Amino acid sequence: MKNKKPPFEITSAIINYVAEISELIGRLTSSQALSATPTLRRTNRIRTIHASLAIEQNTLTIEQVTAVINGKTVLAPPKDIAEVKNAYEIYDCLDALNPYSTDDLLTAHGIMTRDLIEDSGMFRSRPVGIVDKNGQILHFGTLPQYVPELVEELIGWIKKSDLHMLIKSCVFHYEFELIHPFSDGNGRIGRLWHTLLLSKWNPLFSWLPVESIIHKRQNDYYNAINASNAAGESTVFVEFMLSAIKASLIDAINMSDGMSDENTNKTAHRQNVVVRHLKKNGIIMNSDVRNLFGVSSATANRILADLVKREIIEKCRNGGNWAYILK
Repeated sequence: MKNKKPPFEITSAIINYVAEISELIGRLTSSQALSATPTLRRTNRIRTIHASLAIEQNTLTIEQVTAVINGKTVLAPPKDIAEVKNAYEIYDCLDALNPYSTDDLLTAHGIMTRDLIEDSGMFRSRPVGIVDKNGQILHFGTLPQYVPELVEELIGWIKKSDLHMLIKSCVFHYEFELIHPFSDGNGRIGRLWHTLLLSKWNPLFSWLPVESIIHKRQNDYYNAINASNAAGESTVFVEFMLSAIKASLIDAINMSDGMSDENTNKTAHRQNVVVRHLKKNGIIMNSDVRNLFGVSSATANRILADLVKREIIEKCRNGGNWAYILK
């Protein structure tokens, strides 16, 4: 692998996926949904963690994962709960990780597998066979004495290659799983590092739950690995991963559009309620808005300010207080 790219071909399918993904990124970026909505970012982060762990047979539902992250007590195997806490901690540190640092890779593994395996945060020292969810051996990992060097070479190739990040991050994902550098946690770390590489190229990938698509297509995921293993190169896997990234972006855009529609409906509803109140009472104050919608004083101010901006109402004095009337 040294000074050479890992074996794969850039097919017309790969080229088309890169073009389509780039266009979808533009659509999602223009909506600013992921960056502007903390709730959506948190929801997608939880979906990411649940899916990545579920692929590795973690039994917690997405509701239980949410509860664990919120610090609530969950009746579940302690190992599964620890996996969720560890995964949330390392994904929360994503922005601070250097994707081209082997030390950071080992640190990430140490957090992801903390208190779960003896050699957490260390490359494995024994041979290992890779099995799928049915217990079938996919292939045998690299002999342990060659693992550190091969990981360094793979990271070095990613850093120096001028190929599109969408392509080389997928290649990294496959080659990482092929090397299988750790005794456990390789799938979780491989998916984390794939997300990390993409997030350094475009920050929206920090919050895009690609792992959810992989989980839904888990059989296809393993089939793509098997096909690439049989071919001795990662082309099939790269095509699969790009299709998953595309699907994840489409899901995010649809969710963003749905949120926009919901926000539009909420705004229209609030406007109608305020106008009805004004037609009946003549004026409206912050306290009235709080009572009408069950919101805080700050939120009531924002609702009123938005209606002033849209020239539905105007501000006036009512004794010693501010009030609003129809414009």
